[in-house]
Amino acid sequence: MSTKAGGASVLEPVGANVAHRFMEPVKRINDGADVDTFLTTEAYEGITSYLTQLNRSMIPCEDRTEPEAFSDPVQRVAQLVLKLQSLVAEAPPESGPRRFGNVAFRKWHACAEQAAPSLLEDALPDLVTQTDHAENKARSTSARTEIQAYLLGSFGSPQRLDYGTGHELSFLAFLGCIWKLNGFATNEPGVEERGVVLGIIQPYLNLVRILIKTYNLEPAGSHGVWGLDDHSFLPYIFGSAQLSPSLPSFSSSSPTPTEGSAANAPLPPTVTDAKTVAQYRESNMYFSAIGFIYDVKRGPFWEHSPILYDISGIKDGWAKINKGMLKMYNAEVLSKFPVVQHFPFGSLFRWKENPKVFVVPGAQKNSQPTLTGGIKTRDGQSQTPREIRAPWATNTDRSASPITAAPWASATAAVNPTGRRPVPGVGTKAPWTTTEGAVLSTGASSTAAPWASRGKAANGRPLQ
Repeated sequence: MSTKAGGASVLEPVGANVAHRFMEPVKRINDGADVDTFLTTEAYEGITSYLTQLNRSMIPCEDRTEPEAFSDPVQRVAQLVLKLQSLVAEAPPESGPRRFGNVAFRKWHACAEQAAPSLLEDALPDLVTQTDHAENKARSTSARTEIQAYLLGSFGSPQRLDYGTGHELSFLAFLGCIWKLNGFATNEPGVEERGVVLGIIQPYLNLVRILIKTYNLEPAGSHGVWGLDDHSFLPYIFGSAQLSPSLPSFSSSSPTPTEGSAANAPLPPTVTDAKTVAQYRESNMYFSAIGFIYDVKRGPFWEHSPILYDISGIKDGWAKINKGMLKMYNAEVLSKFPVVQHFPFGSLFRWKENPKVFVVPGAQKNSQPTLTGGIKTRDGQSQTPREIRAPWATNTDRSASPITAAPWASATAAVNPTGRRPVPGVGTKAPWTTTEGAVLSTGASSTAAPWASRGKAANGRPLQ
């Protein structure tokens, strides 16, 4: 569960004096209908709360003094990541041309799995051996049972030789488990969270990029060229937060900024300039992710990364981009079956209904593989489901049913007799669009992104 602090949701730790029943995380999402259920669970609320908590900590704050060093828990977990990186030397890539991933990644992953118990004990000596509840001792389950499952799910699939945002989500859950078990230091609000992002998540992203380049890992669950990024999402969220306008005080109730940029922030369109990207990639996570794209891709930026190119045309600043990224993460990661199907659920991120949410079953129809039939509201009335398309979907028959611009927009037609808040990710229009009720013209074949402000000339090249 989560609480509100500083104007944003916060992941609530497990009570220090509460006997907790740990359990082996298990797969729960087997088809599209299970994704709809996932959006109503305590696990979903915990993930989104922790993400917004970390995101808010990355926004500049006028009254915050940066510590000289990261806390001891942050440094210990960062060392765990660096030790995993050192294992690459024990599993050099196999020689010879290969179209897909290098099978030597399976050896690296096996080495990581073998080293994980001792690495976790070194990083979290007072945490991983917790059993607390008598039932845990009888079943030989401890905090390590859950934490290790999320850690090992964070580096890609040794079977498919791929890596994607679902694995990145697993690392976010790994850190969330430590947070829930009070494994990080207690500092003033926002300080430890910022340490987690800069001191752990950034080194993790560096490791992942090494794995991708060393073992030629395929993108997992990718939309291809019409995805935000082949592998990652989190650096675009935290990096855009770093460039947003300052908060007067992190602990105050002032809202998170939704427009504007920090005084000395580079302009969003500069992501298309390789020299500017090289200048900022060491100090900003957004530009670091863009820099990795330049490392592995060739050709015009607008051609190999059209969604990021479209986003770079937003004129309302980095805070507007940050707001859109959070909503897009919900729609393109947490609400998509190919991404979340392998996410396991235990006692810390529970597959248990959250009584505070309401969802219209089947609202994610087009993004899931097996949802069929009509939508039923709480009063039992049937409705004909409207078609929800991702912004890169090709428009075929517009007369058959209305089409939504993006799946994460607020719902307008859904019935909500309970008065509980609707699940994000269900709706009709992207939150950053400005024209109410706008629809695509009949002659258009597809849209690159609903927030795009750049057009293309007749020859297909972007308008400058």
